[in-house]
Amino acid sequence: MIKHSTNRQPNRRQVIQTGIAGIAGAAAVELTTQANAQQPEPVPKLVNPNGRFAGKVVSITGATSGIGRAAAIAFAREGAKVGFCGRRENLGNKVEQQIRKPKEVESFVNCIVEKYGQLDVAFNNAGDVLSKTLHEIAVEEWDWVQNTNLRGVFLAMKYQIPHMLKRGGNIVITASQHTVATRPGFSAYTSAKRALLGLAQAAALDYGQHGIRVNVLLPGITDTPLFQRTTGGSTEKVEASRQLVDALKRIATAEEIAEAALFLASNDCPSITGTSLLADGGMMSGL
Repeated sequence: MIKHSTNRQPNRRQVIQTGIAGIAGAAAVELTTQANAQQPEPVPKLVNPNGRFAGKVVSITGATSGIGRAAAIAFAREGAKVGFCGRRENLGNKVEQQIRKPKEVESFVNCIVEKYGQLDVAFNNAGDVLSKTLHEIAVEEWDWVQNTNLRGVFLAMKYQIPHMLKRGGNIVITASQHTVATRPGFSAYTSAKRALLGLAQAAALDYGQHGIRVNVLLPGITDTPLFQRTTGGSTEKVEASRQLVDALKRIATAEEIAEAALFLASNDCPSITGTSLLADGGMMSGL
C-alpha cells in the first residue's frame, strides 16, 4: 500500500526556517536513525567553503531520506546553500511538501530564491514505487504513482526554470534503472520513470540556449528506506536483489548515488545535457 503524506500545508515562515539549510546547517542536519534503525547513519565530513558548489544555491525534493538526504548533506559539504523538502516530518527540522500541488511547489521554490537570491541547481528526486501487475492496480494507485514521479518533477521544473533563465543552471532528475530495463510488476512505476527521460530531453532542447542543462540519474538497487520497505526487511529478498547486481555483487549506498547526482549537477561536465547516467552496479551489462 502506498503511503500518502498528510494534507497540512506549511506556511511561508515554516518553509524558510525549516526547509532551508545554509552551508554549515545542511551538513550538520540532525542525523536520526528513526527512518531505518538498521541502517548506519553517514557521518558528515567537514564543510569545504571552496568546494564545487561554493556560492551555489541548490533545491532538493525528497530530501528527508535515502538518496535525497545523502545528496543534501553532500551538496552542503561542497559549499552549497541547500533548500530541501520531503514528507517525513519526524526526521528533524525539515518541512513536508506535497510535490503534486502547484501552489505548494511554487511556494517552496520561491522561498529558496527569496532567501538566497538565486537558484543554480535543482535535484528533483522525490518519488515512490508500486509493485503490482497492471490489472491489479487501482486507478487511484496509478494516479498516485504518475503524479508523484512525473507530475511532481514537471511542477518542480516549471517553477525552477524561470529563476535559471538569466544565470543558467543544472537540473538533475532521479529516475530509475527501470528506464532501461524493467521487471514484472512495475508497469505504473516504469511508465512514469521512462517519461522522465523524455521530459528531460525535451527540456534540454528548450533551455540549452539559456545555459540550463537537464540530465537524468538512473540508480540501480540502492540501500534506502524505500528499498527496505519494498523488501519488507526480508533477508532472502535482499540477497536476491544483491545477486541481480551482476558486476559488483553488492547493493549501492545512498551516498554513492548522491555523488553521481553531484557530478551531473556540477560544472565538471558542461557539455552533458539531455541524457542519462546509469549507476546500477553493472546490472544492465548482464542482460
